[in-house]
Amino acid sequence: MIKNSHEFDYLIIGSGAAGLFAANKLAAHGSVAVINKGEFSESNTWYAQGGIAGVMDAADSVDNHIADTLRAGAGLCHEDVVREIVGCGKRIIEELIAYGTAFDTEGETLHLSHEAAHSHRRIAHAKDATGKAVGEALLAPVTANANITCFQQHMAVDVITARHLGRRMQEADRCLGAYVLNPAGEVLRIAARHTIIATGGAGKVYRYTSNPHVATGDGIAMAWRAGCPVMNLEFIQFHPTCLYNPSGSTTLLTEALRGEGALLTDADGRAFMADYDERGELAPRDIVARAIDYEMKKLGCDHMYLDIRPLGSEKIEAHFPNILKRLIKLGIDIRQQPVPIVPAAHYMCGGVQTDIAGRTAIQGLYAIGETACTGLHGANRLASNSLLECLVMAEQCVDFIGTQPKEPLQHLPAWDDSGVKPETERVQIKQNWEEIRAAMSNYVGIVRSDERLRRARRRLAIIREEIAAYYWQHPISRNLIELRNLSLVADLMVRAAQQRKESRGLHYSTDHPDMLDKTEDTILTPDSW
Repeated sequence: MIKNSHEFDYLIIGSGAAGLFAANKLAAHGSVAVINKGEFSESNTWYAQGGIAGVMDAADSVDNHIADTLRAGAGLCHEDVVREIVGCGKRIIEELIAYGTAFDTEGETLHLSHEAAHSHRRIAHAKDATGKAVGEALLAPVTANANITCFQQHMAVDVITARHLGRRMQEADRCLGAYVLNPAGEVLRIAARHTIIATGGAGKVYRYTSNPHVATGDGIAMAWRAGCPVMNLEFIQFHPTCLYNPSGSTTLLTEALRGEGALLTDADGRAFMADYDERGELAPRDIVARAIDYEMKKLGCDHMYLDIRPLGSEKIEAHFPNILKRLIKLGIDIRQQPVPIVPAAHYMCGGVQTDIAGRTAIQGLYAIGETACTGLHGANRLASNSLLECLVMAEQCVDFIGTQPKEPLQHLPAWDDSGVKPETERVQIKQNWEEIRAAMSNYVGIVRSDERLRRARRRLAIIREEIAAYYWQHPISRNLIELRNLSLVADLMVRAAQQRKESRGLHYSTDHPDMLDKTEDTILTPDSW
């Protein structure tokens, strides 16, 4: 018989770099549970190609990295946050090396790549599969630590708070743990003194995304339902260069390719980025993505091209072997032909409102990594700052938790599934999923308008009503939980976009094309919704 109730000092929901880094450090303080709804390789970390930004070259400086971050963030970065996180870059990279991450080197020094909007080479990388190298290095000690219990193929349903259980423990609400669905379809209770959400982003709200299938906004949705405000959800970074492959999965083509000399062209081989920005292929991602989108619309095309041939076969084979092999399997040899590409949803600059330590509005509940919004990225993330942020947040979160007194664990009631009826068909789940992604792609993409946002909100409202009715009437499943979360996050993204009456960074509106002189973060609060 499966035990349906567990107790741990610390519960971590998500197993990307942020979750694994936190688990390794928390294990020294007590028992840790790591919840992963798929396999460990199913995370945005594992898919990250480019690398992690940090000042490692004597010709560079932390002030340069800060200036680049602020410039990319289009006036919305929190400068104190930028300074603190960027200042940790060198130390974090050195710690990853100590964990066993095999970054590329030139002799005795790290090989640093150059990515868009960076003024210097400062990207530590492991070929073109940095995320996998980092993930494997952090995972090994997690699986070997007796203080850490891993729950793979388990899906968090919701975090549990004192308020939800009708308990008045103190003036502020407190997180007590979470309900978790196991592979057998049973809902487990996991009580914890501290709960960390590290579930990544929500790229699957769009038709084209570089994210894995697990990126359905679960952490943001759970935190919102628990009562946490969210911030800047209108800023979705579209990676300019993802493989155009309508019959299969989308493959990201790292920005480092353009940093080394790859060109964006149309079908006739005309390089067009110089028409849009003097920095050409090294312009910030929002500018590059809009340029590609504009060229596609102007020419009536489904895609543009990335010509990697200028790098030469030797450099391609040495620095981008995984991309080369992956595309050859699909019949594309990047040494001999350009690659069809399309912008795809890549990274959420917004998320659950937190400080650098991941603290939310609810005691005992934390959000770190892409799930959170600290103000580092502002209106547009500087490439390769995300791995740095998630690791610094994990470290600071653990440092804070380690100073807190150990609250008594609370008894959690069993999951109540009384009154549910067996499913007769699941076509509604599939249909709603497709409708959400279509509405978001068509109306809340790279270029927006007031009317497009109104249309998206109307359609999402109908879909959410259908999902809510279905959710409370039938047994829960991973697909149903993900759909519920996805629909909520999509709606929050639209509401945030409607509040921003300007064009800034990743949010471009044809009705409000100018950038305002003064701006502020877009904060949505559950209590006022």
